[in-house]
Amino acid sequence: MDLRTCVAPSGRFFYGIHKPQFQVANLRQTDRIASIGSFRKGDAIENRANFPAGHVDEPGAEWIYEIPNAFPFRGTTYILKSWAEENTHRPSEISLPQPQSLSFSGLIKEWFEGALPSKDKIDKMYENLPEPLQLAIAANSTDPDDLKRLAQLSCDFIYSPDGSRPVGLVYDPNDRQDAKPSIKNRTLFDVLTNNFYLPDDFKEVMVLRPGAQGHSEIVGEWQSDDGDSHVYEYLRRNSYVPWGHYAANMADDAVRYRISDLTDADMTGMRHLYYQRTYIRLAQELELVLPPQRKMLSPADMESLRCKINEALNTDEKKSQLQFNATLWGWNFGFDFSPSRYRLHASHQQIHQQYALIPRTVTAMNGDVIPGEKLSAYGCGDLIGSFGKQYRKQTGKGFFKTYIKAIRTNRRMDGRKNREKSLVVYEDDRVMVFVPKAQTSQWEIQLMTLKPVGNILEADGDTRRALDRALLITMKILSVMGAKMVTAVECSKRFDHNDNDQRLLYWFLPRMPGSPGAFSEQQLRWINGHYPEDFAAACRTHLPEVLKLITH
Repeated sequence: MDLRTCVAPSGRFFYGIHKPQFQVANLRQTDRIASIGSFRKGDAIENRANFPAGHVDEPGAEWIYEIPNAFPFRGTTYILKSWAEENTHRPSEISLPQPQSLSFSGLIKEWFEGALPSKDKIDKMYENLPEPLQLAIAANSTDPDDLKRLAQLSCDFIYSPDGSRPVGLVYDPNDRQDAKPSIKNRTLFDVLTNNFYLPDDFKEVMVLRPGAQGHSEIVGEWQSDDGDSHVYEYLRRNSYVPWGHYAANMADDAVRYRISDLTDADMTGMRHLYYQRTYIRLAQELELVLPPQRKMLSPADMESLRCKINEALNTDEKKSQLQFNATLWGWNFGFDFSPSRYRLHASHQQIHQQYALIPRTVTAMNGDVIPGEKLSAYGCGDLIGSFGKQYRKQTGKGFFKTYIKAIRTNRRMDGRKNREKSLVVYEDDRVMVFVPKAQTSQWEIQLMTLKPVGNILEADGDTRRALDRALLITMKILSVMGAKMVTAVECSKRFDHNDNDQRLLYWFLPRMPGSPGAFSEQQLRWINGHYPEDFAAACRTHLPEVLKLITH
């Protein structure tokens, strides 16, 4: 088989292992032997090991596993055996440390030992801090006092008559339709509004209240029966996504900055708006009878509309009418910002998910519009679909059916028989959450439909509920393990493609400290320090706790 994938036609994973041994010719001309320090008892330490007299022999270097990604366009993962062996003995300890508490105000009190300066002088201290220190405190402080002081340096507030809380922002004089808030330090403002410990009344007036971030229209809404969960759907007209996109944001009366605060109802609401908007837009394109305006679709009405769309797409006439034939869905959770002004992950300011429809084609140009020429518009699911066709052509088998078999028959990479071998983290009769054999992000997890459901138009109500629940479970597991920043991506099949093997697939890609991405990652070479089986075992350790949290 010419395709570079770890999924063999037999339904087993296969991969390589490097066991390097080599000799290196010594071409150095000089020796610069010097002391590099000494032991505590006084004996000197020299750098002689750096200056060998002759050639260098390496009889047995680090063993490294090379695992092609299941999908060739995603590159190859390399696992260092010695690193992985360390985690094999304690997979349940695979985690990231919780952030430490930090209070600059508390430090000031310690420094002055009771003789605390006046409020005005303390305010002046915050104002005179170099910006890198202001940003470090804004991103990392857990003290609301710190954050309120810095907030007052970032923008101008209007306060309640008693001065106890902010009720709005001051706007600069401008056209009433294009008024801009008086923000004195945009970077500091953005960092503060992404800090969970900034008091909610400050968050509300700075970014959460509808209108605080601009004129994006609210065109959808979902609210739970008990009123505890509330989600708005914002339209982003002038978007980086061609033809605009939508954002399902937790509303200002349902503040959610942490995955631990996210409820089953919240996830249902955000996903409901995604399904609803997609089905409504497709029904408009197909000229179907639309539900009444200014009213949310019930789950039953939404399912009825989905079925009508699928029925219409069974005719060639209606299918050719479809100009937007794929979905785009993603979730950037978490935020961090370094004092050197590098933003480390996308802003989240309330948990939200983004989605859009992707057109079938885009107008082709070579400086001018080329008459009659079109380019296929890009969708990441197309790469999977294309690979699936190649796989079937070369092997005679459906890729996803074979992939699921390989996951179910998985064997440990290190060959051990006495340790856990399963890659599956959670599953029901419709979806599977699993650790891919070749992880890209060191903590990558994937979610896949088990039946031939390739997009949300093929997903019935039960499948949609299973997807929503599995999304929440996966994010909560990663959160419990310490992940602070996670990108989730949906890869789906085009609505008008007839492939009955392609599955709806989600990638969860945590951003890891100390792994910013460099030349290896730019070549799609992913370096890892644990076996996928051990990471799956670590995830399953937290599953009972997460399921209990969701149930209650």
